[in-house]
Amino acid sequence: MRTGRYLLTGLTAGFFLVSAMPGLVSARRSLWDLPSKLIPTRTVVYKKTPQRNLNLYIFDPAGWRASNARPAMVFFHGGGWIGGHASQFFAQSANLARRGMVAISVGYRVSARDKTTPFQSVRDGFSAMRWIRSHAKELGINPKQIAAGGGSAGGQMAAALATLTANWTKNGKHLNVSPRPDALVLFNPVIDNGPHGYGYKRVKARWKTFSPLENIKKGMPPTLVMFGTKDQLVPMTTAEAFRHKILDVKGRCDLIFFAGRKHGFFNYWPNHDETMGLMDRFLRTLHYISSDHVGHYMH
Repeated sequence: MRTGRYLLTGLTAGFFLVSAMPGLVSARRSLWDLPSKLIPTRTVVYKKTPQRNLNLYIFDPAGWRASNARPAMVFFHGGGWIGGHASQFFAQSANLARRGMVAISVGYRVSARDKTTPFQSVRDGFSAMRWIRSHAKELGINPKQIAAGGGSAGGQMAAALATLTANWTKNGKHLNVSPRPDALVLFNPVIDNGPHGYGYKRVKARWKTFSPLENIKKGMPPTLVMFGTKDQLVPMTTAEAFRHKILDVKGRCDLIFFAGRKHGFFNYWPNHDETMGLMDRFLRTLHYISSDHVGHYMH
């Protein structure tokens, strides 16, 4: 079945889009009327580490008040736990804020800058989510509507919040607060960190407690996953295994493949716009975005 720019080949737990139709691109460079300067509304420190203070870059919607209880999205940038910056998801954050959500892009420790390991990066992710949920009232967000998203290693971090045990981090603040997101939006996440997956040499013997693919359990949040069919780091079979494991525990996983695209494809036009459009639609099905905030979307 063909619908819009996508080939619809199955319906399970909502919708299952398998492949972007090749050769069909937007007639306009952008669907979103992006602001000329993507500047966060505010920046706050969520964690102090020996290396540096770690920041949350917050994009508030127009008319935001601390008394609100808005849905929120928390983004984790990619970079292999080696580099990268939270600004990777400023465009997505700004657009979700325009749709009424509070959007937050997370800074965390990486090896090139901080001489840290992937484990410390993921611990920072746990700390960020716990800080955000524990400060939900002052952030003007609903603590029961906090989604997590990310790309590549940042996608692993977002997925880890939903799959790894809450006591995976045994020190720090707000340990009584759940780090689990209420929804996931994953852009080519490195979800298999085992012997044949990404990052194994850096996590080695601890890979089974680190890899999201190995830790899927009942109660998984609704999940949207987007991959290119030519991803060099994550084969299509791994993406499909991730989806099937979520379906096996009665969860929802919408898996979308973009034909011919490689790892990191979502950073570039027109994929950038298309993936944001799919994220928008997914969040609307969860009522994170209302029909009052759907302008500037090309159907």
